[in-house]
Amino acid sequence: MIKIKMFYILLTVMLISCSTEIPDNFVESSEPIRIYPDYTNLTIPCNIAPLNFTIQEDADEYLTQVYSKNDSRIDIEGKDILFREDQWKALLSENKGDTIFFQLFLRRGAQWTKYPAIKNVVAGEPIDNFVCYRLIEPLFATYDELSIQQRDLTGFGEKTLYNNHLVVTDTRGGQCINCHSFQNYNKNGNMQLHIRGFLSGTLITKNTKLEKFDLKTDSTLSAGVYPAWHPSLDLIAYSVNLIHQNFHTTDTEKTEVQDRKSGLILYDIRKNEVRTIIDGRDDLETFPSWAPDGKSLYFASARYIPKIDNVAQDLAINYKKIKYDLYKILFNPQTAEFGDVDTVFRASAIGKSATFPRLSPSGRYLMFTMAEFGNFHIWHKMSDLYLMNMETGEIRGIEEINSNEAESYHSWSSNGSWVIFSSRRQDGAYTRFYISFFDGDGNFRKPFVMPQKDPRFYQQFFKSYNIPEFIIKPVDFSPHDILTAIEKNSKAVVFAEN
Repeated sequence: MIKIKMFYILLTVMLISCSTEIPDNFVESSEPIRIYPDYTNLTIPCNIAPLNFTIQEDADEYLTQVYSKNDSRIDIEGKDILFREDQWKALLSENKGDTIFFQLFLRRGAQWTKYPAIKNVVAGEPIDNFVCYRLIEPLFATYDELSIQQRDLTGFGEKTLYNNHLVVTDTRGGQCINCHSFQNYNKNGNMQLHIRGFLSGTLITKNTKLEKFDLKTDSTLSAGVYPAWHPSLDLIAYSVNLIHQNFHTTDTEKTEVQDRKSGLILYDIRKNEVRTIIDGRDDLETFPSWAPDGKSLYFASARYIPKIDNVAQDLAINYKKIKYDLYKILFNPQTAEFGDVDTVFRASAIGKSATFPRLSPSGRYLMFTMAEFGNFHIWHKMSDLYLMNMETGEIRGIEEINSNEAESYHSWSSNGSWVIFSSRRQDGAYTRFYISFFDGDGNFRKPFVMPQKDPRFYQQFFKSYNIPEFIIKPVDFSPHDILTAIEKNSKAVVFAEN
């Protein structure tokens, strides 16, 4: 214990010793200073990567003093505030549950100006170390350049798990990669990944073994599409979807991704068999998501009966009338049998459409997206995030998170203290990830964009981030391992009658 205290004393001395002189004479501004990204008035994880930022004010000289009540101090000169990772980690470690301050001084000519201090609270609750996601061009109809990435949220390390450039050539055809999913935050290294087009199949890892399967059978609508690992059993629930895409010339939202048909299936990894969960002939079930206790499966569903025989034409005409509600179906982990279906939220009753249901790890709150119609809300400008209290049934729009642009896919951290979600709030075109603290009582803090080493990164990076999934340990497989598995023939699965 004495050694630990001595370490922090020496570290504090080191931080102060590298400080620069604060100007003696200055005027104080009452106006807040503009910085990018907006890292002001936040609650941040105690293990998050440095919040590097740039000052959006013109001046001849810049001085930033970062300090806390615990006498931690870092002084940085220049317009770009770039923290040394060791100093930043020490700052957060010393100030868990407390506030850190960014005091900025700017000199214009001979006059120094002191701006109001920026205050950020350091939460004692850590965020999961990693997030896995897809990088994609923000286009409607191309998938020539896709990659699945893994980012260390405690630093700036990023690893490419797989890039479809490894196989896509002029002669080998296109390949889409999507829907990465993990069992219980990758605690046991179990994940799955879809490959569409060239060398198609579903990669599933179990006990360090990586194999490719063809989940399509003569008795199922399609191969598995949107996945959900059971939290403890060797079972994956999938939606099966016949997906249709419409393009509009007059609508401001130019594309609409729709299901012509859909349903839910369950894949048993040990038995290598699939069976039907729900196959409503007039209903479109999709986006399954398990409750943390594994005793119920949540999903979105819409009633859809085409008015004309040409389904594609009917969808093009009536797409705004398709509205999804949220349901759950009970599940017995001991018998692996499903029970009754319960309505969770009938969004259609208020003229809305809900999708992407995700329960918090405590099971107390359900987060979902809601828009005017449809289920693929990443394209919908009016899509917002909502929270349902499962004990009281109260539902509210999460105003402290939502923006005037699309908010869509979202994930809870394993401790339930953080959410990461997709948003187009910066420019309406590119999807980026934002992180928000959740206090466990239904309240969120101001979200902040996922930190990057270069504070101008998002102004120069022209790809969208897609499907953020928290994981607590990194994926063990290399791009070569995944490529080797993809190039093998898919293993057929057996359909089991209920």
